[in-house]
Parts: sequence; structure tokens; C-alpha cells
Amino acid sequence: MQRRARQRASELGVSLAEYVRRLVARDLARPDTTIAVDLVFDLGSSGGANIARDKDSMIADAFASKPRKAHRK
Repeated sequence: MQRRARQRASELGVSLAEYVRRLVARDLARPDTTIAVDLVFDLGSSGGANIARDKDSMIADAFASKPRKAHRK
């Protein structure tokens, strides 16, 4: 890895130390990508549905209401 880093620094025309400084500076300059998980909750109303309890019947209803296509052989 060090050999490849030296080679890349040479291609860029800088010392290995400068190459490493640039990499560190670029990494530290990135914005924090942490997202607050509380933004995901309370986005809407479930309308009183209890998905944990009723998921099987909800899935069955969805399949029953979808028109079936003819199978090709």
C-alpha cells in the first residue's frame, strides 16, 4: 500500500507526506452524514391500523384485490 501511495504521489508531482495531507484534509472536510432517526418517525397517521397484528390479513387482501395475469407456457 505504501509503494502504491508513493507511486500515486509521484504521478501527482507531490511528496508522499503532501499526498497523505491532502487525503486527510479531504476526508475531514466531508460533511457529517449522520441522520437523526427521529425524522423518520411520526411522518403520518396509520389511520388506526395495527400492522404488527393485522399484517397477514392485509397481505392476503392485497393479493386478493390484484387482478391475476394469465400464465404463459
